[in-house]
Parts: sequence; structure tokens; C-alpha cells
Amino acid sequence: MNALVVHASQVLTPHEAIPDGVVLVEDGKITAVGHRDEIEIPAGADDCVATGMTVAPGFVDVHIHGAGGHDVMEGTPEALRLIAETVARFGTTSIVATTVTASPSETIRSLAAIAYYIHNGQAFKGPHSTPAAEILGIHLEGPFISKVRRGVHPENHIALPSLDLFRRFLDAADGCARMLTVAPELEGGLELIAAATAAGLVAGMGHTDATYEQARAAIDCGARHAVHVFNAMRPFSHRDPGVLGAVLTDPNVTAEIIADGVHVANPAMQVLLAAKSNGTVIAVSDGTAATGRADGRYRLGNFEVEVVGGVVRNSEGKLAGSTLTMDRALRNLVAIGVPLIEAVRMATLYPARRLGLAGKKGTLAPGADADLVVLTPELRIAGVLTRGVGLE
Repeated sequence: MNALVVHASQVLTPHEAIPDGVVLVEDGKITAVGHRDEIEIPAGADDCVATGMTVAPGFVDVHIHGAGGHDVMEGTPEALRLIAETVARFGTTSIVATTVTASPSETIRSLAAIAYYIHNGQAFKGPHSTPAAEILGIHLEGPFISKVRRGVHPENHIALPSLDLFRRFLDAADGCARMLTVAPELEGGLELIAAATAAGLVAGMGHTDATYEQARAAIDCGARHAVHVFNAMRPFSHRDPGVLGAVLTDPNVTAEIIADGVHVANPAMQVLLAAKSNGTVIAVSDGTAATGRADGRYRLGNFEVEVVGGVVRNSEGKLAGSTLTMDRALRNLVAIGVPLIEAVRMATLYPARRLGLAGKKGTLAPGADADLVVLTPELRIAGVLTRGVGLE
């Protein structure tokens, strides 16, 4: 495979902005990044010239249920491949496949199927393959959540935190579980957070009616993440700050935001960004099977949702995930005043860092995977490279 050199008017690493920059790719890895006068180009390298455009790392989405007409819980190689290929068209090069509350048997079946795909089904296919996001692991969103703040999660399958069931999930996930959503106020919630943290998972507070004190106790037990902040959470009040009060005031807790303009109003996003220190707000899609598709009816886990005007709702009219793509999230964040380089970090570096993959994903640096996007001045996707595949 020939080396590939990508030239752009600007490269966002995204630690820094490099004008008139070059990214050199060899064998699916980045081998050099810098100003064009600083990089020695190998003889015979293929050129991709992106004049007037910006190159950035591929987006890393830690909360996504599906795309392209398929849900991750289907678990089939075909469904997971189509999800991965669909989101790659919109610049997402890495995802954490997110489950939704279902019966233990159905969840275990899905976890085992996704894990099988991660271990066996997404091998590098060569230079002429279709770009596809890499599935980095699994995010268990449910069943250990609050019925009061369940959103659209099926109430009959919501369960109290159980170390035994959690271990069964871990076994089924075969080393691929990376994140767990927990309502910490539930009986056994703190013990589960401690166990998940000890097992190397990111424990996130979500779908929760926790008070401030209960959320602080969860943080003390290892919780370091908050799932789709503002949504499916106890509301903030000046006398009852709740879980949001703990999230907004703790610099060690990362906070997901669904920046589609539907889930969270722009002023609330601005409040979150103003309250949190740099590096702790993470853009996510919460995307569903409807992502990249027309309005209609789709599946979310084991139930049906309907998309009208690009907004996903269940039969009760509740928001049920989104059709947001990460490139659109980037544009929306910039539109409310977030500097482009910071918005890029929110979609790349910060989620990779939360997963412990900051040197491998979400960055343009020697040794990192060759995942990158080419952005037009309007922040539209002009090209994508996934582990060295694409940009043809």
C-alpha cells in the first residue's frame, strides 16, 4: 500500500491549528503531521490536495444506537457494517455501540453478537474497501436506570442494579464493554458503579433522579461521566441542584451533549459549556437506525419509533434518540459560538480521552490510527479516511 499525503489549508490536530498542513499516512497509521515545509514526502506517495479546506481527526461517538436503517442490538455483521459505513459518510470514524434496555436474555444475545463482530467482523479489508467506523466497544445504557427518568426505555425491563447481572453482561461482552449508564440513587447503584470502575468501564450517571448528594456519592465511588446531560435527569433548581449541580461543578466529570437543537435548547448548551472546564464536554449523537435515512418508522432496541421532520419519538410522543450526525453537531456548536478547534475537540479528542484512547483515536499525531475528515469552509464533509481507507 502506497503512502498517502493529505495537503490542506489548515490541519487541526486538534491540539493545535497548522496552516498549510500535511498529514502523512502509511499502512493505516499516521506517520507525520506538520507544515508542508517540515514533512519529507516519500517517493511515489499518493496525493490528496484539499485546497481551502480543513483536515481534522475523525469523529468519535460514544453514544450511538444505530444508523442506516439498523440498530446495534440486531448484532448481525451486516447490520453493524451498514451502521459503521453510514456514520463514516458523515465523518464518524469510531463509535461505541450503545444498547437500550431490554430483557436480560436479549441484552446478552446482543452483547455477544456485537462482541463477535468487534473481534472478528471488522478486520481491515484493504485499500479499496468502503470507509467504515471502527466499533471500539459497547455502551450499556440500561437496564440499571430510574423508572422516573426512563425516557423511552421499556419500563418492564428496567432493573435494580445487580452485580450478578452485570457480571453476566460483562461475560457476554467478552472484553468489549466500555461504558455503563447507572442511576446512582437506586439500591445497589453505588456498588455497581464501583464494580464497573474496577472492571475498567466508564461509569456514567444517566436516566437518573439523583439528588446532588446522591450524585456526589456516585462520583466518590468512581462515576466520571454524565449521559446526555439535561435529558432524562432530575431538573436543576437553585435549592435542589440535583445530579446536574454535581455534574456542572465537578471538573473530573465529563458531560455528553446532544447538540441537535431539539434535545437541548441552545442557551442551555451555552450554560453547560460556560460551567464546565475545557475538555469535559463531549458531543454525542444518540443516533438511531433513522440516522442517514428518510422520515418513517424504525426500531430502537426492541420497540418502534417514528421519525417526523428528522425528530425521533416513540408512541407516547417522547424523544427517542436522534437522527443527528456528528458533522451536523459540529456545525451547530460553531453556530452558538464555540470556536471551531474546540468544537472539533468535543467531537474527537475529548471522547477519545474519556475512553483512554487519546493517543490512538481523536488526534492527528504520529502513531495514531489514520482516521481523518476533510471539511469544507461550511464544515461539510468533503472526504473521510478510516484507518487508512477512503479519500478515493
